[in-house]
Amino acid sequence: MAPQSFYSVLLPIFFFLHLHFSSPNPTICHSNDSEALHDFHSTFSSQIDGLLTNCSTKCCTCIGITCDSSGRVVKMELDGRKLIGPLPNSIARLEHLRVLNLSSNSLTGFIPVALFQLPYLEVLDLSFNQFLGSISTGTINLPSLRVLNVSHNSFNGVLPLGVCVNSSRIEVLNLGFNKFIGTIPFQLAECVSLKRLHVESNFIRGGIPDEVSGLRKLTHLFVQNNKLSGFLNSVVGNLTSLVQLDLSSNEFFGEIPDVFYDSVNLSSLVAVSNRFSGKIPNSLSNSPSLTVLNLRNNSIGGTLDLNCSAMTSLVTLDLGTNRFHGSIPSNLPFCTQLSSINLARNKLGGQIPESFRNFQSLSYLSLTNTSIVNVSSALNVLQHCQNLSTVVLTFNFHGEVLGDDPIMHFKSLQVFIIANCGLKGMIPQWLRGSNKLQLLDLSWNHLGGNIPSWFGQFPFLFYLDLSNNSFTGYIPKEMTEIKSFVHRYFSLDDPSSPDFTLFVKKNGSGLQYNQLSRFPPTLNLSLNNLSGPIWPEFGNLKELLVLDLKNNNLSGSIPSSLSGMVSLETLDLSHNNLSGIIPPSLQKLNFLSKFSVAYNHLHGVILKGGQFHTFGKSSFEGNNFCVQDVLCASIDRDPLVPSHKSRMVIWTIICMVIGIVFGIVFLVTLVVVFILRAPRGRVGDPEHEVSNIDDNDLEEEVKEGLVVLFQNNDNGSLSLEDILKSTNDFDQENIIGCGGFGLVYKANLPDGRKVAIKRLSGDCGQMDREFRAEIETLSRAQHPNLVLLQGSKGLQDLVSWVFEMRNDRKISEVFDPLIYDKKNERAMAEVLDIACLCLCKVPKERPSTQQLVSRLNTAMALRYL
Repeated sequence: MAPQSFYSVLLPIFFFLHLHFSSPNPTICHSNDSEALHDFHSTFSSQIDGLLTNCSTKCCTCIGITCDSSGRVVKMELDGRKLIGPLPNSIARLEHLRVLNLSSNSLTGFIPVALFQLPYLEVLDLSFNQFLGSISTGTINLPSLRVLNVSHNSFNGVLPLGVCVNSSRIEVLNLGFNKFIGTIPFQLAECVSLKRLHVESNFIRGGIPDEVSGLRKLTHLFVQNNKLSGFLNSVVGNLTSLVQLDLSSNEFFGEIPDVFYDSVNLSSLVAVSNRFSGKIPNSLSNSPSLTVLNLRNNSIGGTLDLNCSAMTSLVTLDLGTNRFHGSIPSNLPFCTQLSSINLARNKLGGQIPESFRNFQSLSYLSLTNTSIVNVSSALNVLQHCQNLSTVVLTFNFHGEVLGDDPIMHFKSLQVFIIANCGLKGMIPQWLRGSNKLQLLDLSWNHLGGNIPSWFGQFPFLFYLDLSNNSFTGYIPKEMTEIKSFVHRYFSLDDPSSPDFTLFVKKNGSGLQYNQLSRFPPTLNLSLNNLSGPIWPEFGNLKELLVLDLKNNNLSGSIPSSLSGMVSLETLDLSHNNLSGIIPPSLQKLNFLSKFSVAYNHLHGVILKGGQFHTFGKSSFEGNNFCVQDVLCASIDRDPLVPSHKSRMVIWTIICMVIGIVFGIVFLVTLVVVFILRAPRGRVGDPEHEVSNIDDNDLEEEVKEGLVVLFQNNDNGSLSLEDILKSTNDFDQENIIGCGGFGLVYKANLPDGRKVAIKRLSGDCGQMDREFRAEIETLSRAQHPNLVLLQGSKGLQDLVSWVFEMRNDRKISEVFDPLIYDKKNERAMAEVLDIACLCLCKVPKERPSTQQLVSRLNTAMALRYL
């Protein structure tokens, strides 16, 4: 649940409190409160951010402090004030306190028991800190309490729902993102005033108890990311005020009970990744109030029957990865508000209904791997959907011809993915008219002919994948003029809905991107039959991150001007007919993390400067590079061997012969193993390849590509089994980013910590000392808005200096987006990548303001924010 949505519910409460305490604020505090604040301030080793030095004596004028007319402190709002350390007992001596907000700090230890005895306290927000221990409900006596938020801490023990016994006025109870265990206790029945209950992301077992039926005022129930199991209790149907229900990522099974007929306010039901079966209950398929129905990744089946005449409010329908069969319902356009549909990975078959011509509300459509046929009819129908911006049709229409109807036109198309279909034909001319196009993926088909030159005319195109086809001819020089590759022209508006899943195929593994903005700017023309030169004008593509031209018939030299692609992270020119040398200017590509020129006709020396020292031998094999620099007569002509080195040459030849002899012994074995393990056919499913990796292979791969560092060695050990379990064997659903060194996965560790785990791989970079140095640097960062990294000691002064630089007006505009907002978990992976770029590219000295500004402006990873 978005933090903005959570706090929007609190506005009426805070508005009331604002009116209640809006009387003139006296300057002098009551003596008791003055002493309490003095002790509170003295507890912290450094000055509290934003507070005056004389705050304890004139506390009513201090930032974050509000007093009533008698000088008693009634509100303390010190959220995000860099408070570090335990919460002092003196806070409980503010006897008239009504609002206490200490969220988003670095407070540790246990909550003082006396804090739970304040008779007037109405709002207590301790979220986003590092508190630990259990909360004993027997010690809580807060008769005025209306809001209790202790989410995003490390509390353990049983859920403290007994708080309602002595605090029956509670309306909002947020216990999410902690380490609570056990079951949902029966004391929940005492929370008769409760409107919002958050217990998500804990270790709660059992089911939803019968006592929940008494919560007639409950509007929001969030229990996702726990270990709840069994049949879903039908008492949820008694929650007639319920607006949002999230059951995702638990172990519920059986049919969803048909009990929602009286849930007239139910707007959102999300039950992703459980084991529900049976059919969609009639009370949901006929609900006039539902706006979001998300049952993705279950085992729900049967024919898909929705009463769209009744479902007049439905906006998002996600039934992907289930067991529905039959045809795509022709009545979906009668759901007049429906804009997002995901029916991917079902066994629907047939064709896209003709009725979709009138589907004017449709914006996002994914029918990946649904066995639909007749691509010509599908496109002819969908072109009439005037607001359709995202179309994903991967793994359908097998072997059909992609026709070219010159009058076809997609007015609003921004994302078009029709990969892995084995389509024949050529790139259709009608695409030329889709001038809003940002992402086009036609990979893994059998398309041929020349690549059209009009690709250079798209103003917003920043991701183009034409790989694994049969295109011939030269690479159009106009591709070096694609505006988004030169000036970052692509739209900042993300046409993909917040939970609309998009997939890409990358080097044989399926990578999931939930938002369009997470796709790296890419030009992938690999695995075709392209010929001719690599144009020097490619050096103008300053915003491009990935250039993949491998497995073609390109010839000529590598242009030295490619060094102008200053943001480039991946450059793959392998398996072509290139000649000459590797231009030394490529050492200027500071962000290059993957590079290959293997199997060409290159000679000269292998570069060692810049990022090149991190690339392994496989990046250069299959060429004529010099074994040692002293054997190279020149780097700009064929290497000559001086006569006085003939003995060394002979010895080298002998060694090569011996190596070949021994190599033959291994070759037969390797060929047999490769044949046995090689995938059958030319095309694989990118959405299943990752999840279907053999467990043993995955374990070995992770062992080779994982760096685990612990700060101060006080976090205990983290086993490989824990990592695999917490990421669901590195499942695609857990991917939240992809940086220069690897994919980043969200994970809930066994001890309750919510972390981002970066899995190093050949796809995204090299695991070397540079990565380790960056992690070691970031692991020491102490900043309330920067996600905590697990790492070793090192370079604290550099980190602190960078945070000081935030106050520099020249860079604040660029640097501010890098700071991690703890209420936005999606930023974890991005901050990791961005901070690495900012902190560690000048390892021996601190960069100047100008250097840092330049680095930030050229850091293409900013695009992922």
